[in-house]
Amino acid sequence: MIDEAVAKFAEGILGEVEEALSKDEPFSQEIFTQLILERLEDAGHLEGTFPLFQQGRIKNAMYRIDGYTFDEERSRLELFTTIYREDLPPGRIPAAEVTKAFERALRFVNACVEGLAAQLEPSNSDASDLARLIEAQARTLGSVRIILLTNGVVDKSAGSTDWRDRKVEFDTYDIIRLQRILGEGETRADIAADLEALTGSPVPCLHVPSQAGEYDAYLSVLPGEALSRIYDRYGVRLLELNVRAFLGLQGRKSVNAELRRTIADRPSMFLAYNNGIVATVDDLEIVNDSAGRPSIRSLKGLQIVNGGQTTASLHRARRKESLNLGTVAVPIKIIKVGGADLGEMVASISRAANRQNTVQLADFSAGDPFHQQIEEIANNTWLDDGKGRWFYERARGSYMAAEQKAAYRKSDQQSFRAQTPKQRRLSKLDVARYLTAWDGLPYRVCLGGQKNFQHFMQRMKDSAPPPPDTAWFKRLVAKAIFYRAVEKKIRAMKFPAYGAQITAYVVSGLAQKTGGRVDFERLWSSQAASPELEFLVEAWAPQIDSLLRQSAGQKNPSEWFKKEECWLDIVTKLPALSDPLPPELSYAAAGDGDEAATPVLRPHSVADYERIEQCMQVSAATWLQVAELGQKAGAVHWKVAAICRTLASYAAGGWDKKPSARQAKPALEAYQACVRAGVIGFAAAPEAIS
Repeated sequence: MIDEAVAKFAEGILGEVEEALSKDEPFSQEIFTQLILERLEDAGHLEGTFPLFQQGRIKNAMYRIDGYTFDEERSRLELFTTIYREDLPPGRIPAAEVTKAFERALRFVNACVEGLAAQLEPSNSDASDLARLIEAQARTLGSVRIILLTNGVVDKSAGSTDWRDRKVEFDTYDIIRLQRILGEGETRADIAADLEALTGSPVPCLHVPSQAGEYDAYLSVLPGEALSRIYDRYGVRLLELNVRAFLGLQGRKSVNAELRRTIADRPSMFLAYNNGIVATVDDLEIVNDSAGRPSIRSLKGLQIVNGGQTTASLHRARRKESLNLGTVAVPIKIIKVGGADLGEMVASISRAANRQNTVQLADFSAGDPFHQQIEEIANNTWLDDGKGRWFYERARGSYMAAEQKAAYRKSDQQSFRAQTPKQRRLSKLDVARYLTAWDGLPYRVCLGGQKNFQHFMQRMKDSAPPPPDTAWFKRLVAKAIFYRAVEKKIRAMKFPAYGAQITAYVVSGLAQKTGGRVDFERLWSSQAASPELEFLVEAWAPQIDSLLRQSAGQKNPSEWFKKEECWLDIVTKLPALSDPLPPELSYAAAGDGDEAATPVLRPHSVADYERIEQCMQVSAATWLQVAELGQKAGAVHWKVAAICRTLASYAAGGWDKKPSARQAKPALEAYQACVRAGVIGFAAAPEAIS
């Protein structure tokens, strides 16, 4: 018998799937798979997922998968298989059916290793890509996990089997677990580390209780192998409260490069050389050894709040470089929070660590002032009709909590749903996704929700922008509407795979092509994208898909799309804009008349956007030459020289600010005048557009 909360959650999921059914999305199972993968990724349980339904027969035996993810960093393959039912309340899935689903998915892995790619239809390129990836990585795969997604109830949720000299793990997200994670907003509760199972015995520790009773501290030493395996199991979820991203191993002065050298050359000295890690736990199990000394048997709700570099470096050394961690020992301080607030405790630990370390860190918690400010603005910014607003979900699950709070009175519930329907909900990961794509970093979006969010917050810390205000929030919502319109159209076009990646690159491509000059006020006022914008996306998406595949070549597409080199290749080959432009792009703007006169409003044209794009291909140094040398030679009017200096400052800032159509035309004309006068070189000179 399932409880009322699970039954209500299951009903909501079923309703969302049925609502999404259409001639473009005719299969409930595929919609459910995509919905759950997206939300588990947002919740930090999965990374870089790809829905991909594939089934067939090998020697009269059926294979089938519904999606996958491959983590190159951890050398980890995860395959998803789905059992979807329309029963309400949810019923139990027979054990035999669960076993059959796992076996079919494992059969797919076997088929790939044995050359399935060559047997697939040439048009089935996405399944072929995956089959070739598994075949190429079969010998070096660190781990394989098969995950069942279902809206039913499963009794046994985990297990394993032997496969080609390694273990394959089985895991299940049934409706009860999904409700706990997605419905209640669970983040840490199911992160458990059985140290006795990992190391062969409980780990000795020293207990240091707090005099004020706010926490209990335990000092211990973890084997590097055990810490690596814990990270292998939970990934970035283990670092959810951590304040920094993994910085990579490049550079002789890199902190992580030094860690790697110690692991490789002097592993027994790791304890002496490394500062260790600081972790928080919700609970831990303490037992006494034969001498009566305390030892830690298991940890629950584990979070590494300082030492993410150490953890990720150990894992990389074991998985990617096959280094032996047998003699590596890691000092660890474990804080069990008692009367103190966990969020406040973590923030204090993070601040203290920052003062001891020169590495620039980013705070990813919901308590960051940036997110608090957005939430406050969202609560006080109403749509033009005065009847609705957007909901900013600063802490995961807060929308559902607000909805449940309003449900105590029917009138309040109706009012809440009318004012803030689900389609007007923004999460922190949404904000990072939309703004990162708009800023021309689609490869970061392709890293997945959590990793992109970490990069986004670090970028915010580094650039220190002014605090958000109402105008900023309205532009954010406009960008959200723009992104979601692109996303919806691309989903309807039924690309076999990589729809999320195509979306990110289309948005970044359009932002690049237009210089970010989109009518945000129109998008905010109408709260919808125009049909003409959808037509433009429909024309662009297949071309971007083709460019992505051409750029990937023989590389693994899902990994190549995450590289900056992919964007740098594609950005030079973006499709052209064509008339008539959508109203979001052809809106009226100040004309190019005398600045002293009253500006003449005229609509943007394709030529305007081409000029803007060409201006952004010129370096800051060259724009300064046009201004200084052009004015000195009499080839450039002093007013236009001022515009060129402005563009130089934009270029120096990485084009965070984009030229306007009014600036672009005289600037390009000045550029050409300097080339003709021999003031600057002709190299890569853009042609002026009349």
